[in-house]
Amino acid sequence: MELKKLMEHISIIPDYRQAWKVEHKLSDILLLTICAVISGAEGWEDIEDFGETHLDFLKQYGDFENGIPVHDTIARVVSCISPAKFHECFINWMRDCHSSDDKDVIAIDGKTLRHSYDKSRRRGAIHVISAFSTMHSLVIGQIKTDEKSNEITAIPELLNMLDIKGKIITTDAMGCQKDIAEKIQKQGGDYLFAVKGNQGRLNKAFEEKFPLKELNNPEHDSYAMSEKSHGREEIRLHIVCDVPDELIDFTFE
Repeated sequence: MELKKLMEHISIIPDYRQAWKVEHKLSDILLLTICAVISGAEGWEDIEDFGETHLDFLKQYGDFENGIPVHDTIARVVSCISPAKFHECFINWMRDCHSSDDKDVIAIDGKTLRHSYDKSRRRGAIHVISAFSTMHSLVIGQIKTDEKSNEITAIPELLNMLDIKGKIITTDAMGCQKDIAEKIQKQGGDYLFAVKGNQGRLNKAFEEKFPLKELNNPEHDSYAMSEKSHGREEIRLHIVCDVPDELIDFTFE
């Protein structure tokens, strides 16, 4: 992790506490929290415990003149910062860590956060769209949406946060949209979309051009790989070919 860069970006987050009452710098608390959560901490007490056991490491980047704050202090301070500023800080940090020169594959996908539904408060489950760098194995951008159906409008917003020049963007079938494809190209990226029933004519054209019999005995350059996932073995077949004449005139619906 580029923690020196993180400390630079944390400085944009304003600290609204009364200066004469401050015992722990905001940058120290945020550094501690981010490192702890990345390391698997799931609660405020976990964050405090992480700090106590990794204080020497944390002091390489922060001051921690008064040691590690108690979990109540961590929770109170973090809950008072601006979510928008923290999000901006995180995105800028990820952008700095994510070299614009590498040939990365960025996977964009939406997930509903488990246990985020709150029936007593009439709050629906939280759905987030994330951009995952497969080269660096980290999330480099994220947007919250009200529901899964809003992914189509959220993906362009997420792309605005990212430097995708020279990179390949992948999405599931919901992201297979003409506007999204054009936006990726305008930002200098390439894309690999899943085609399913939501693009009816295009999906049918693919099925007619590449029947199962041909996929089992491909005439074009191909590569097969096998992996275990979710308790089962999956075989993935990759075929590379020029766009067939039958598909030249097809576009996204």
